[in-house]
Amino acid sequence: MQGTRVYLVRHGETEWNNSGRYQGHSDVALSSKGRLQAELLRERFRHISLDGVYSSDLSRARETAATIAAPHGLEVNTVTGLREINFGAWEGLTYQEIIAGFPREWEEWRQDPGNRIVPGGESFQQVKARVWEAFNGIVQQEKGCSILLVAHGGSLRTLICAILGLDLTAVWRFRLDNTGVSIVDCYDDKHILVLLNDTHHLETLGGPDGSGVL
Repeated sequence: MQGTRVYLVRHGETEWNNSGRYQGHSDVALSSKGRLQAELLRERFRHISLDGVYSSDLSRARETAATIAAPHGLEVNTVTGLREINFGAWEGLTYQEIIAGFPREWEEWRQDPGNRIVPGGESFQQVKARVWEAFNGIVQQEKGCSILLVAHGGSLRTLICAILGLDLTAVWRFRLDNTGVSIVDCYDDKHILVLLNDTHHLETLGGPDGSGVL
C-alpha cells in the first residue's frame, strides 16, 4: 500500500531560542547557529527524494525549509496554519518573566495546556485544530509522495499528539530540538510515527543544546 511520507522538522535556532524567550507568532529570524544547523540538515536531505516542501509562514521556518529545498530545485509552500502557538502577552518574555508576571495563568496553562488559553493568545487545543487541518490538507494534496514540512516546537508537538491519539498534556513528555527530524508515514486509515526528533546531523556541533523554548 502506497503511503505518503512526511518529514517533520523543527526550524533552526534563533536568538530568542538561545536567550530562552517565547516566540509564538513573533517573526524572529534564524541566528547564525540556526543557519548552520539548517545547512547541516540540507546535507542530510541532499540525497533523500522530496516531491514537495511546506513550512509555516514565519521566517525562521521558511528559511530553514528553503535551505533544505534548494538542492532539490523546489519552492517552499507557506501555510499559515502551521504557525507556532500564539503566545499573546508572553511573547518576548523568558520563563522566569512569565512566572513572575502571570503566576496563576502560567500554572493553569502548564497543568491543562489543551484548554487554557494563553493571555491574548491560544490554547494548544486551538493550535492542534488548525495544524491538524493544515497537515491533512497537505497530505491529501501530496498523496503517495515524499514531502518536507518545517514548523515549530509547539505546533509539531500538538500534531504528534494528534497522530498518536494522545491527550495534549503529553506535549511536555517528549523533546523536539531545533532542526530535529521526525517521520510520519500516512495511509488512508492511519498515520504511523516512524522517527522522533533525530538530530544526528548536528553531531559536528556537539549535538542539540536541549532548548525546549517554543
